[in-house]
Amino acid sequence: MGFRAEFELLLRACYPLLYIPTTEEERLEGMIRGAAGNRAVYLWDFVEGYQDNPNNAGVGRRNPLQALEFVEKLPEQAAGVFILRDFQRFLEDISIARKLRNLARSLKSQPKTLVIVAPTVAIPPELMEVLTIVDFPLPTAEELRGEMARLLAVQTVGDGLLDALVRAAQGLSLERVRRVLTRAIAAHGQVEPEDVELILAEKRQSIRQTQILDFYPATEQISDIGGLDNLKDWLLRRGGAFSDRARAYGLPHPRGLLLVGIQGTGKSLTAKAIAHHWHLPLLRLDVGRLFGGLVGESESRTRQMITLAEALAPCILWIDEIDKAFAGADGKGDSGTASRVFGTFITWLAEKTSPVFVVATANNIQSLPPEMLRKGRFDEIFFVGLPSQVERKEIFTVHLSRLRPQTVKDYDCDRLAYETPDFSGAEIEQTLIEAMHLGFSQNRDFTTDDILTAASQIIPLARTAQEQIQFLQDWAAAGKARLASRGNPFGLQS
Repeated sequence: MGFRAEFELLLRACYPLLYIPTTEEERLEGMIRGAAGNRAVYLWDFVEGYQDNPNNAGVGRRNPLQALEFVEKLPEQAAGVFILRDFQRFLEDISIARKLRNLARSLKSQPKTLVIVAPTVAIPPELMEVLTIVDFPLPTAEELRGEMARLLAVQTVGDGLLDALVRAAQGLSLERVRRVLTRAIAAHGQVEPEDVELILAEKRQSIRQTQILDFYPATEQISDIGGLDNLKDWLLRRGGAFSDRARAYGLPHPRGLLLVGIQGTGKSLTAKAIAHHWHLPLLRLDVGRLFGGLVGESESRTRQMITLAEALAPCILWIDEIDKAFAGADGKGDSGTASRVFGTFITWLAEKTSPVFVVATANNIQSLPPEMLRKGRFDEIFFVGLPSQVERKEIFTVHLSRLRPQTVKDYDCDRLAYETPDFSGAEIEQTLIEAMHLGFSQNRDFTTDDILTAASQIIPLARTAQEQIQFLQDWAAAGKARLASRGNPFGLQS
């Protein structure tokens, strides 16, 4: 159900108090006017009081309690929608809270609805029961296309450029789109294909300002991953799964991937490579940022994250170390906040229809709630173990080809792979960095012997955390996950 249809339904049902979190006041107020029908629409803010009606001009100026009393004094049958901007700042006042609770009772039988418009959800406990939160989604592709066509009416824009602009702008507010297009027109008199990058830059800034998601540059390629052949084959087969051809074939959008395994084995690298190979934007979620101090704030941030990710779809949503993020989802010690956030998140995972591909990584399977592993949350769960000798050779080759493309054949990768049992990909990379320091300190290039010297000084995690790794391997060997590597990934001495 779209916003307008939902809002019209709430008006017909005589919902007295609505709370709409959004920064797009102008767009929201336009939609409310369109949905209000025969009802009068009243606008109030703290500085100007009520506006748009000469008879009520200035009523409630700098007096939020008077703004509520004005609603109460109107005749019972005077149908109206009362938009109260930034009213969340006054909800902690006992007189305001009490007045709202009284109005919630008296307006049930009257055609009057109060709409609190605020940038975030900030509702005190005593008002949670009487306020109904209504989500206001970001502009759809159709809205963006219409606004761009209006702004660029004086310029002939081809369908290809317009499609690229709309794709780049998905997830931005209309006001931000207007600003960036106006900037482009001011710079060179018209919008050009290069201006798509301006919109992407604006999008990166917008996402950073949410302080929930990060727009992550993805430059890594599938070929940068050493080993993990089963996982790479699975990803390559789904390379065109977001295309219109896949929809016409009847394929649903891929849902996501859970990568479980040992630290430093390439799980995060895989998330970046997926985004690059599929040519999709990569959003990184720090789940810790979802949790806020105010009642309802964490749940609001979770909904905001979902709304933003779906507005940017198709995209990759990367959640690193999800086991640490939801380790407290049993609700103990935080009034159930973590449990509610987790519930909202996994319900979305199971029911989402938008093309948001979730890539979650986990190191400690014991910390993950069992609900996370249930079928339907992800398309597949892969176990990423320690690389075999063949895979270690491939990892050495990948890194050395990037560091020394001209002299990579001078390094004995077979010997390096044989001499580094139990090393993870991250530990191999650190070994090469240490070898480069050895060579640089002696004013020469580093050699195979330098790499072996550096490797002898590193104690791999497989030895310091052997019990934890053994548990993971036993869990995967029991058929709980698909193996990311071919061959036998369970022998530590391989």
